Order: sequence, then C-alpha cells, then structure tokens
Amino acid sequence: MRSSLTNNYKLNLIQWYPGHIAKAEKNLKEQLSRVDVVLEVRDARIPLATHHPQMSEWVGNKTRVLVLNRLDMITPQVRSLWIDWFKSQGEVPYFTNAKQGQGVIAISKAAQAAGVELNQRRRDRGMLPRPVRAVVIGFPNVGKSALINRLLGRRVVESAARPGVTRSLRWVRISEQLELLDAPGVIPAKLENQDAALKLAICDDIGQASYDNQLVASAFVDLLNELQVTASDLLPQQPLQSRYDLDSTTNTGEAYLHALAEHRYKGDVERTARQLLTDFRKGMLGTLPLELPPS
Repeated sequence: MRSSLTNNYKLNLIQWYPGHIAKAEKNLKEQLSRVDVVLEVRDARIPLATHHPQMSEWVGNKTRVLVLNRLDMITPQVRSLWIDWFKSQGEVPYFTNAKQGQGVIAISKAAQAAGVELNQRRRDRGMLPRPVRAVVIGFPNVGKSALINRLLGRRVVESAARPGVTRSLRWVRISEQLELLDAPGVIPAKLENQDAALKLAICDDIGQASYDNQLVASAFVDLLNELQVTASDLLPQQPLQSRYDLDSTTNTGEAYLHALAEHRYKGDVERTARQLLTDFRKGMLGTLPLELPPS
C-alpha cells in the first residue's frame, strides 16, 4: 500500500498497546533465557506487517522457525511467491492452517530438530538430555493458541477470533521432546508504520479499540482497488462486485462505502463498514492477500 493511502487517515493514527500486552512483553523477556527455539507466527495475508521489529533481538542466537498461518486465506500461487521471496532472504517459511491442522506436523519436527543439536551438546558436556523449550511469539490473533492446541492434539489453550485472549504466560508440555511457552500477542509499543497498522486492523490482528471501522474499511477498498491494478492475476476477479453486485474500481474507498451503504444496508455506513471487514476476515471475498513480496 502506498504511503499516500494512509495520508487520508493521518488524523486517526492507529495505536494500541494495552496494559496486559506491556506486562506480558516484560514477562516474555524474562522467560526468553530459558528458551531454545522461537516459533514466530505471522499472518499469511500480511507477512511483512505481522513481523515484530524486535524479533531478531528476542531470538538472538536461538533457532527461529518462521510460521505463516492462515494458509487457507491465500492462493497456492501467492504462497509460492512468498516461499521464493523468503528463500532469497535466507529464510524458510512454514505455512499452516492451525484451525484445520494443516502443516502443523512440520512445525513440530522443525522445533524438535533444533533439540537434537541442543541435546547432543548436553551429552558432550556429560549432561542429561531434556525436552526442547520453544516459545510461540506473534501479534495478537494470528493463530498462536490454535497452533499450540494442534501441536498438543487437544485444546488446552483458550483461542478465540479476537485479539488479546491469552493474557498470561504458561508452559505446556507437548511431548517428552517438546515444551511450549504460550505467550500473549506482542505488538510494538509505537506503531511507526501506519500502512502496516492499517493492514493489522483490516485483518483483525489488533484490538478494535484502536481504529475507526469506517476509515479502515475505506482504506481496505482503496488497497483492494490498487492490488487489482498491480496484481489482478493473483486476486479473485472483482471480489467486491461478486459479493455485493457493486463495482468498487471506479470509486475511492470512502465513496464506495457510502454507495454500498445505500445499495445494501439502508444507508447505515457503520454497519456497512463492519460487514465489509467481517466478510473479508471470514474469507467471504475469496482468497485475498493484502501484501505481496517486494519486487
């Protein structure tokens, strides 16, 4: 999304750093010394916007496994573009659909592979092997708890389709080989990049108190119009036209929102904005990436 897109929304900066997240981040830093492997979970629709700027500082010299969750919300074509791009950055992304359990076994294996090395070093020093300790870190609502429940094979961690459900840190034993620390969602104390913040809001990866539905829904339509011009081959054909029988490409996001309100929702713009965002989040508009690899 071009920075010009957010210029219209400057008056409503998106900032969200509730007390429980600040506290959890402090506790997380205290626990990191005990961790061997970091599972960094991002949203496959916005892999760059869901990268925490402090991640490399937290990981240090530990093994990091990069997990892109919500595989079901992007096309195989977009997925392979991201795989190629991350490989060019020297990284291997693992794609999962934690709700359905797709790709979860590979994550478990990747975490345990790191443990083989760890325990070999322990044996060399005459110490007993121990389970690998992994921590799951990511923005709120990217699917961390669902991933842990899948790794465990049963539901031990509350997960819900809203940010900020996990409030405290706790260790969960997955198997003889693996222990997991479930951490609440982390988010930068200050969201410097408002383009990224908008995408977090559109994807529901940030608390609703931080944004105005109508501004975010308008920005979403603008972003979609832009992507239809620059990458139409990677998107469903006219997703908004197909869903609402109203073409968006001739309008600004704001104008489209008002036109759609008249067309479908008795002029109720707020209800229209909420519906538009909900439809996107539930996949009703098709498999829509909001970010593509930088060319």
